[in-house]
Amino acid sequence: MNMPRPHDLLWGMPAAALPAHSPAWAQQVLAAGMPVVVRRAQCAAGWVAVGVRGQGREQRLGVHLRLADLQRQLGPEALRWQGESPWPALQALASAAPVLDTTGLAWGPTGGVGYHLATGSDVLHLGSDLDLVLRTPRYLARGVARDLLDILDRGPCRIDVQLETPAGAIALREWASGAARVLLKSNHGARLLADPWHGAEQAA
Repeated sequence: MNMPRPHDLLWGMPAAALPAHSPAWAQQVLAAGMPVVVRRAQCAAGWVAVGVRGQGREQRLGVHLRLADLQRQLGPEALRWQGESPWPALQALASAAPVLDTTGLAWGPTGGVGYHLATGSDVLHLGSDLDLVLRTPRYLARGVARDLLDILDRGPCRIDVQLETPAGAIALREWASGAARVLLKSNHGARLLADPWHGAEQAA
């Protein structure tokens, strides 16, 4: 397996590995064999920062998974949806796919849509957004970002795209806005950068 990256889904964390006094819902999630989601945070060698996901935003628990316990790994790029669905977020994914495929970049759904596709869990509702990650190892021109955002904003629900750069993630929406500095999220925290691809950092 590859080293887990943010948004990857990981299976194998035992409920017994949760910290003492963890909520019952988190123990139930892991006891049912559900995956955890890789999050951005520093941790010791041999471990990865992950989040346990329950029902609703109020059920989120940040923990650490021992890599030795990892049994299965699934990245957002492996998740796709084509077909009919009552959920606008899945409709948006189907319509966004050909647009994102034309970029030639790796991409995939994260958040509730990614979790639903990977597990079948009933976590979506009519108000669910579509969260996506777009792998951008090289500089993405702001004009290209604006054009892409303009197309995606015509979808049946709000679509939020994280551009995964070598330094961390930035929001497509923010990069397309033309802001002088954008918020970069990495394992070392968040900071403002002028250009995350070339390290043109300015003091936050």
